[in-house]
Amino acid sequence: MMSHYQQTSEQFLEWLKGQIPLISHMGLGKPAYDGTSLTLSAALAPNVNDKGTGFGGSLATLATLCGWAMVTLYLREQGRDCDVMIRDSQLKYIAPVTGDFSAITRLPEQAELDTFMTYMDSKGRGRLNLNVEIRQGDKVAMTLSGAYVAVERG
Repeated sequence: MMSHYQQTSEQFLEWLKGQIPLISHMGLGKPAYDGTSLTLSAALAPNVNDKGTGFGGSLATLATLCGWAMVTLYLREQGRDCDVMIRDSQLKYIAPVTGDFSAITRLPEQAELDTFMTYMDSKGRGRLNLNVEIRQGDKVAMTLSGAYVAVERG
């Protein structure tokens, strides 16, 4: 089954750029979303540091954004209009990025999603933990473990 948001990933990217102006300058490619995983890619050139490698802040931004977008897309598919924020995260820089790179995340197991939605139903807010990898090709360059909080609007 094809997700509604997979069909409109370019529209979603344009919406994101309107919400977070910084990402208009990061050289983002078309998002790849299949309902359970999300990949956001970025060009190295606008994210380079003084050493000619990927700037750590850009890697952290793309990873944080990938998790935020995954939670936002998941909630939209559940018919929810929520504000999503990152509550906390831990970053691990593993290897330098020397070319174009991507952030990749997957939804957690169904039991964790069920708990998240139970909190959303009962309290109008919930927390979802995600792991995001920054990859250059098949090499993991950085990981983010983050807790995202969603709050029902209205």
